[in-house]
Amino acid sequence: MSHPASPPAASTCLAFPDRDVAARLKGLRDSLDWSPETMAEKSGARVEDVLMYENGSCEIPVSHLFKVAQAAGVDLTDLLSGHEAHLRRYTVVKKGQGMPVERRSAYSYLSLASRFTHRAMEPFLVTVPPCTREELHRNSHPGQEFCYMLEGTMEVLLDGEAVVLEPHDTLYFNAMIPHAMRSLTDQPATFLDVII
Repeated sequence: MSHPASPPAASTCLAFPDRDVAARLKGLRDSLDWSPETMAEKSGARVEDVLMYENGSCEIPVSHLFKVAQAAGVDLTDLLSGHEAHLRRYTVVKKGQGMPVERRSAYSYLSLASRFTHRAMEPFLVTVPPCTREELHRNSHPGQEFCYMLEGTMEVLLDGEAVVLEPHDTLYFNAMIPHAMRSLTDQPATFLDVII
């Protein structure tokens, strides 16, 4: 399935990159004999971001991995875990058994479709802790994002505008808008997050 090209993502470096994923990205590019410029063109990222993602000095957005997987004809699960996804008809993930994904150091992500091959979207169960607005790290990346609130009360900042979500509320937005999330209570908030 092909997707239209998205504008380049802004760099989102944090102190907790995933070095195994970075090594797999570099290995994939080398095996395809692609230059950093070719990888940047195919993924919609800047060349300097491609190099930072590959050397493990920067957090790697899942949206970048998704674009690379599509361009290279591999499954996102291969890049995230080093294991190949095999299921083509359907996959069932029992409660609490999603594949943990290190995406943002402050949030907890569970991939809900990691065993399904050639996914057209990436669904996650995300848990965000309470914090102050000053502690938030804003992120932007190519694509679109859908949030379905499950537990707690969460504030989503969209380029400075605050949206409050409670259980069963939904939010759909352009992921290029700088965004950040936090629980508004003393307990973590949990939501279904779908990135396309």
